[in-house]
Amino acid sequence: MVRVDFYYGIGSRYSYLAASQVASIETETGCSIEWHPINSERLLSLRGSSPFEGEPVSGQYDWTYREKDAKRWAALYGIPYVEPRGRIRIDPELLALACTAAKRLGNAAAYSRQLFAAVFCDDLRVVDEAECARRADPAGFSISDFSAELASPQTKIELDRTIGRAIGAGVFGVPTFVVDNELFWGNDRIPLLRRHLSGLR
Repeated sequence: MVRVDFYYGIGSRYSYLAASQVASIETETGCSIEWHPINSERLLSLRGSSPFEGEPVSGQYDWTYREKDAKRWAALYGIPYVEPRGRIRIDPELLALACTAAKRLGNAAAYSRQLFAAVFCDDLRVVDEAECARRADPAGFSISDFSAELASPQTKIELDRTIGRAIGAGVFGVPTFVVDNELFWGNDRIPLLRRHLSGLR
C-alpha cells in the first residue's frame, strides 16, 4: 500500500479544504494517508520567509481573494465554510500541539476534523485550551487522557520533530502531500495527487 504523508495546519483554509478530501483519496486510490499536524507559522519562520508578512507578494495572498477562493472550493466540495479572519482567535502552536497529542493517542484524523470544524464551521470567537479539551470526547478520547497528553513535554518534542521532518522533506507550506519524495502543495494540487496515486496502483 502506498503511503502518503499529509502535512497540515489547523488554521490554514486550504488545509481544511484538503483534509475534507483525504477519505475519498484513500478510497479511490487505495493509499494510506498519514496525518502530520504542524504549526505552519513556525515552519515558515524556520525556512526564513513568509508570504503572509507585509503587503501581499501577489494577488493570491490578498486576504479578500483568499476568502472568495476558499468559499468557491468549499462549495465545490459541498462542505461548510465560515471565514475565520477577524472572527476567531486561535493559537497555531496550541492547535498543532493538540493535534499532536491526539496523534500520540492514536487518532490525529478524527481529532483534527473536530478542530477544523471549530475554526471553519462553528460560530466560535476563540479556540483555546478548554475548547481543545472539549473536542477530545467527540474524537473518541477521554478529556483527562487528552489533557495529560497535551501537557506532556513529549508532545512538544514530537511536534518539533514533525516540523523538522517536514523541512527535511522540502515542505514549504501547507497543505502538502508527500509521496515517495514527490511533493504536492496546495488543495488545488489534489487532482494531480489523485492522478499520481492512480498511476502507482
